[in-house]
Amino acid sequence: MRCLSIRQPWAWLIVHGHKPIENRDWSTSWRGELLIHAGKVFDAAALDGIRDFFPEVHRQLPQQYELGGIVGVATLVDCVTQSQSPWFMGPYGLVLQDARPIAFRPWRGQLSFFDVPLDDALRAELGRPSAAEAEAAGQARMFS
Repeated sequence: MRCLSIRQPWAWLIVHGHKPIENRDWSTSWRGELLIHAGKVFDAAALDGIRDFFPEVHRQLPQQYELGGIVGVATLVDCVTQSQSPWFMGPYGLVLQDARPIAFRPWRGQLSFFDVPLDDALRAELGRPSAAEAEAAGQARMFS
C-alpha cells in the first residue's frame, strides 16, 4: 500500500480531520487510499503558526507526538494548484478525505510515495480481509 511521510504536527492534524490538504512542491496523478507516516523530524516552527492562525485547533494538540512510524490512513482524491482551504500554501495541494488515525507502527519513512506491505494486522485495522480470507473468498466464487 502506498504511504506518505509527513512531519508532525502536520500528520496528527491530517489523521484527526483538521487538515484536509497536504502541501507539496510536486504534483501527482495518483489517487487512492494511502497510509500516513509521521517522520522522525518534528516541525517545531509549525506550532507557532497553528497557535496564531488556528487557535481552536491548537488547544486540541497533544503534548507529545508519535514520530518515525505509520499513524493513520487517508484517501488522496485530488492534487490542486489552488484551494480555498486555509491550510493550502502550495504550490501543490494533495486533497485528502476520510482520514483517521490507526495504531502506531514504527516504520522507516522515505521521500515521496513509498510502498508498505500489508500484513494481516494492518489489513485488519484497515478493514480489509487477510490474504487467506481473500484467497478463500476468491476460491468460493470460482467454484460456486
